[in-house]
Amino acid sequence: MLVLSRQRDESIFIGDNIKITVVDIRGDKVRLGIEAPSEVPVHRQEVYEAIQREQHRTGTSVEVQK
Repeated sequence: MLVLSRQRDESIFIGDNIKITVVDIRGDKVRLGIEAPSEVPVHRQEVYEAIQREQHRTGTSVEVQK
């Protein structure tokens, strides 16, 4: 795992087309803004895990819109 320190309004890039920006920091919560192409699914971990469980349960590939 790569660990980076960023301040508010600072960004990191993943590849050439995914940008993650620290939007706000309040106490122990950090708000992130994510810019990615529409074909790249972006989910919170709990949503991603629910999608994976549903796919495993049904044996299908479920595509969820952002």
